[in-house]
Amino acid sequence: MEAYLDNSATTRCYEEVRDIVVKTMMEDYGNPSAMHLKGVQAENYVKEALQEIGKTLKVPEKEIYFTSGGTESDNWAVIGTALANQRRGKHIITTAFEHSAVSAPVKWLEERGFEVTRVPVDEEGRLSLEEFEKSLREDTILVTAMYVNNEVGALVPIEDMGRLIHEKYPETLFHVDAIQAYGKYRIYPKKLHIDLLSVSSHKIHGPKGVGFLYADSRVKIHPMILGGGQQKGMRSGTDNVPGIAGMGAAAKKIYGNLEENIARMKELKEYFAGELGKIENTFINGPKPQDGAPHILNVSFVGVRSEVLLHSLEDMGIYVSAGSACSSHKRGGSPTLTAAGIPQERREAAVRFSFSEFTTKEELDYTLEALHKLVPMLRRYARK
Repeated sequence: MEAYLDNSATTRCYEEVRDIVVKTMMEDYGNPSAMHLKGVQAENYVKEALQEIGKTLKVPEKEIYFTSGGTESDNWAVIGTALANQRRGKHIITTAFEHSAVSAPVKWLEERGFEVTRVPVDEEGRLSLEEFEKSLREDTILVTAMYVNNEVGALVPIEDMGRLIHEKYPETLFHVDAIQAYGKYRIYPKKLHIDLLSVSSHKIHGPKGVGFLYADSRVKIHPMILGGGQQKGMRSGTDNVPGIAGMGAAAKKIYGNLEENIARMKELKEYFAGELGKIENTFINGPKPQDGAPHILNVSFVGVRSEVLLHSLEDMGIYVSAGSACSSHKRGGSPTLTAAGIPQERREAAVRFSFSEFTTKEELDYTLEALHKLVPMLRRYARK
């Protein structure tokens, strides 16, 4: 048997996505900027994807820009707005446990003279709204925060943050990294006072190498990629029609049956967490299972290094992650678990299980059976 429990790293494509990607590669393969029929056919796929994505967010299509993925969307939102608005101020607020696609461009700006405030989180990944409110200033040009933490599944109070920003400093821009939240929650940027929103296709059963950035029409942002002037001159480069069409199809499908799928995912997650509690010296990192995102569970099996357990599970056809898959080849502890004040012995033993609508109870039972065998055995070896 095989159990794929690394859905926060990437997901299996829907069959509808596969079909439309193949069709736009093999039949309707024109360049959407071309003026002939093949170009018009290709452009129609782009328009349709814009419509579908716009519907999920309840925003105008003209406020959606296609990118190469979540990392580009985050970088563009952070650097593009900071450079465009620096005359008004150079203060940026972020959280202490952002994904590197946000924390790295923020650090890059900091090294170039911008001032950065990082709002701390507690052991469950909770951000203090009081601390956040204190950090807001007249010269704050950008607040950038994730909706769902990618390692522990903690929810950031986006709605409350948006309201505070809007009430106190309406000119301050609010960027939300929704890469782990889109397709799990109904997100309406206008209602939540979100000015910019980053999304990645391959987290929602779409193709890799494509994503989008929502940017409210009032946002002042510099383009980061210059060239042929595609997407109203804001993001040059030939449109990735297969990727865009596939992402549009994925967005339509994932939001078509959202509530039912999420309820089932939550049920599986809580069942799995309850069963893991029967393994001695095992700790859940981040929020309580019922409080966090429906698809992420971070667990420490103290006494077993995460890489050792990951490869032992892999030998049994079970796929999980040691920390964030986007940076799991890097040395050093998890920035998220460090920021949350998790002790080192738990950080070194942390494994992330992440689910999707395709996850079954059979997969979880198979994984639990494997863990009940492996963990005590690996602990004995570790002590020798």
